[in-house]
Amino acid sequence: MRKLGCAVWELTLACNMRCKHCGSSAGSSRLNELSTQECFSLCEELAQANCDMVSLMGGEPFVHPDWHDISWCVKDLGMNLAFVSNGLLVPNIVDKLSRLEPTVVGISLDGIEKTHDSIRRDGSFKVALEAIDMLLKENIQVTVITTISKTNFSDLLKLRSLLKKREVNWQIQIAEPFGNFDRSLAIDVEEYYASAMFIVSENVKNKFNDMPVVGAHCYGYHSHLLPKSKKWKGCTAGISSIGITSDGSIVGCLSMGNNQYIEGNVRERSFVDIWEDSNSFAYNRSFDQSQLGENCKDCFYGLDCKGGCNSVSLHFTGQLHNTPYCMRRIEEEKFDIKPPKKERIKEKIKH
Repeated sequence: MRKLGCAVWELTLACNMRCKHCGSSAGSSRLNELSTQECFSLCEELAQANCDMVSLMGGEPFVHPDWHDISWCVKDLGMNLAFVSNGLLVPNIVDKLSRLEPTVVGISLDGIEKTHDSIRRDGSFKVALEAIDMLLKENIQVTVITTISKTNFSDLLKLRSLLKKREVNWQIQIAEPFGNFDRSLAIDVEEYYASAMFIVSENVKNKFNDMPVVGAHCYGYHSHLLPKSKKWKGCTAGISSIGITSDGSIVGCLSMGNNQYIEGNVRERSFVDIWEDSNSFAYNRSFDQSQLGENCKDCFYGLDCKGGCNSVSLHFTGQLHNTPYCMRRIEEEKFDIKPPKKERIKEKIKH
């Protein structure tokens, strides 16, 4: 049986916000979302597939009327539990969360107060901070998730000062042009590289882990200059992680556009059947170098990297395995850094 590390489950598409960068255009629930009993059955199938962690998100997961019962089902079946939330309802349910003992709760924070509220909703910044502090008081691990665009790029240093006062993890990711997000507000490659350098500098400063700062899967890819970037081994969609839409569709990654690349629906086939099917997630499981796009086809690390984050590749270039946000290529093009000799030799042989 294939190892399933994490199932990211869009419990509902309903949301109490209308965020400007929301890829799902969340707000109203989907038509025909899974019933609570169907959710229980899906939990059982995830456990049967030996899923390690179930991360409940939305929309906003805490808007779902039975989020609590579904969460306990995950826990009772022996799986780890996590949440991704905008924080708005957390102050009202923190006692329930404490009893559930989630592995981590992700809280979105997209800038200082004026910026965050302009992206999400008036008053949401103060509530998000309150939610973070209440979770920490209950000894619940918190990861602050910041989605960067031209709107909030300049807030990173101010956010750092704010978060340093709190014992949280900080995940930074880039906004992608789908759903509600305006493509013109996407960061350019120079801003992308600057944000990567910021992440690395913070990791160096925080070597004692008082506030680990990490980049999401949109960061990495075999940099010449940055440490540890050679550990990237390609998109995990359908390899060790999957996404579940609120109406039961199984996708490799919800960020790839959760109505695309659907491998099946749990109302029609069991989750285990979909997961174990040798034809599922073929774009990743059956990857070969011929699938690399124009940005990546000649790269020495193409077979390892697989063209970077498929969500970024798809939404910025229209195809998979073709990320335009590659630190290695940025370094070579912007800073005229030459590849090591072994790579240049390989390129000569290829051509």
